[in-house]
Amino acid sequence: MGGMSSEREVSLESGRNIFSKMDRQKYDPIPIFMDSEGLLWEIPIKLLMRNSTSDIEEDLGREAEKIPYEKLKSLADFIYIGLHGKYGEDGCLQGLLELLKIPYTGSGVLGSALGADKYTSRNVLAMSGINVPRTKAVSIKEWESNRDKILDILEGDIGFPCVVKPAREGCSTAVKKVVSKECIAEAFLTAFDWDNVALVEEFIEGTEVTCGVIGNEEPVALIPSETIPTEDVLSLKDKFLYGQGENKTPARFPEDMLRKIQDVAVRTFLALGLKVYARIDMFVLNDGRVLVLESNSLPGMTPSTVLFHQAAASGITQTELISRIIRLSLDVHAKKKGPL
Repeated sequence: MGGMSSEREVSLESGRNIFSKMDRQKYDPIPIFMDSEGLLWEIPIKLLMRNSTSDIEEDLGREAEKIPYEKLKSLADFIYIGLHGKYGEDGCLQGLLELLKIPYTGSGVLGSALGADKYTSRNVLAMSGINVPRTKAVSIKEWESNRDKILDILEGDIGFPCVVKPAREGCSTAVKKVVSKECIAEAFLTAFDWDNVALVEEFIEGTEVTCGVIGNEEPVALIPSETIPTEDVLSLKDKFLYGQGENKTPARFPEDMLRKIQDVAVRTFLALGLKVYARIDMFVLNDGRVLVLESNSLPGMTPSTVLFHQAAASGITQTELISRIIRLSLDVHAKKKGPL
């Protein structure tokens, strides 16, 4: 838990919830914290309960035991990844664990990398016949060298209003709604603080939904949820903070539309080569089409996260869901040939 991404605080919440809800009759969990430099530490409970990752980092040298990467194998039989975002959810940690020959939760190197890169994943999904928003990718170099041409292309192909975001960030980091050409420069600068590539996508009028998927060769979709934002663009607080955003499970659609959402979620899971579990974020348009925004290969597992709402609607407790994820992960690693 923790890590080096913009999502490290959510990761801390996910990690300690996973740690506290894990079935102690089956597993003997050890809390491992990744600091802002990517170093690993085995932390005591009193650090695990700190308010923030920076609070934990203040006392790592005195209170925690540093773990060299190569020592992980002797410490843990299995890694439950509570990291989110860059370096933890994008294939980087997965590659390290493959080299160390330690099984871990969730998707492998390729599936994780695809899920983290919104532009590449949308291209793959479009080739698979799955609807995605109209999207243009703009690099820092392109923006700095040819702004006028880019603005003309965006106005013609995407239009305004539109949404600008970094290509590989989550938790609504640096996501901006832009209503005119005059406002887009500031949105690009904000996005480029986080990535060398920014995405410009059509502003979608519709209902935002999200759906968990669990499984490997024959994945199953959970009950979809409707996400009700407090502003035009869904915020970090809406997604993860208790009492901020509003989620309705099941989403307020007829049964046939709920099944359609589930079908699109499963097709997305398979098209991107995801494993074990994921959460697929989508929009239902007024004409009945379902557009996929992105996949989350290591979705948030904070106490109030929507994935637990969906599992509960199917009669699955938080502890049972965590155990199921571990079993599915062990199963897929036992059957793999080469990296997952």
